[in-house]
Amino acid sequence: MSRRNALLGGIALPLSASALPGRPAAAPSGGVRRLSPALDSIIASDARLEVLAEGFAWSEGPVWIADGGFLLFSDVPQNRIHRWSATDGASVFLTPSGYAGSDPSGFGEPGSNGLIPGPPGSILMADHGNRAIARLDLKTRAKTILAQRFEGRRFNSPNDLVKASSGALFFTDPPYGLEGLDQSPLKEIPFSGVYRLDPDSAVSLLTDALSFPNGIALSPDERTLYVAVSDPGHAVLMAYDLTDEGPLARGRVLRDFTPLVGPEAPGLPDGMAVDSAGRLFCTGPGGVHILTPAGESLGVIDTGGAAANCAFGEDGRSLFITAGSRLLRVRTLTQG
Repeated sequence: MSRRNALLGGIALPLSASALPGRPAAAPSGGVRRLSPALDSIIASDARLEVLAEGFAWSEGPVWIADGGFLLFSDVPQNRIHRWSATDGASVFLTPSGYAGSDPSGFGEPGSNGLIPGPPGSILMADHGNRAIARLDLKTRAKTILAQRFEGRRFNSPNDLVKASSGALFFTDPPYGLEGLDQSPLKEIPFSGVYRLDPDSAVSLLTDALSFPNGIALSPDERTLYVAVSDPGHAVLMAYDLTDEGPLARGRVLRDFTPLVGPEAPGLPDGMAVDSAGRLFCTGPGGVHILTPAGESLGVIDTGGAAANCAFGEDGRSLFITAGSRLLRVRTLTQG
């Protein structure tokens, strides 16, 4: 999700602080709000929300690099990927992370957005600035474009992605990277789609029925695809049955966050992570909502401002959260 659209649900966060290397600090606000006793087996009652680094324009797309023991995440408006580790703190890993041309006019947010693990030594990215799905070699920083068009027309600005065990990639394509969004003269596709990119490079449209499809995730058995819709008037988390071919089946609202949208709960449905039991950690109004696979709310990690995305890392029991200007972490009892 874009920073400006996240703020439809709240207020802007300060951008003046700098990275905090090595020594995490307690978050100045927020914490864990428990809505069900079932949360006790997921997050300990004394768990602390830590600030690992701050000073970003809009942090997004965290991905843990297991081989290297570090986290990568995007700053979409600043066109950068940052690196964080417990020993070195935060630093710039790649700039530009998206658009590398000489004329950025027309791009509201030119950087990379969602990041996920790729083949060994690489990550896969939703590349706002190049309006593409791409692979990045972590050693050489060389980028390979995997898909940039559907039926001959350029994507809007791919936002988030998830990979199935088959090698297929599922991704969302709202217009958040373009100035003017749906009114952008650069927009070639008249809708915001959810797509599948197969290993043979074939691109299939799965649905064009969502206003602002954003975060995307798979259930552990890969039978259900989750899509967050960051529309303040219809802020929902959708669930779909996956079929081998063709469009998504049995679309249903798993959780409706619309009544929560407002200044008291900054943010909109955005990126998410799934634990080994199939529970969802979905960013939304007020922070990260922890849901059962049936959509029951167990609790909220209150991030004290709009949150964009989250991912498990380290030993699988650390949840990293990109929240506006900050990178946060909370330890969990569950395995990502």
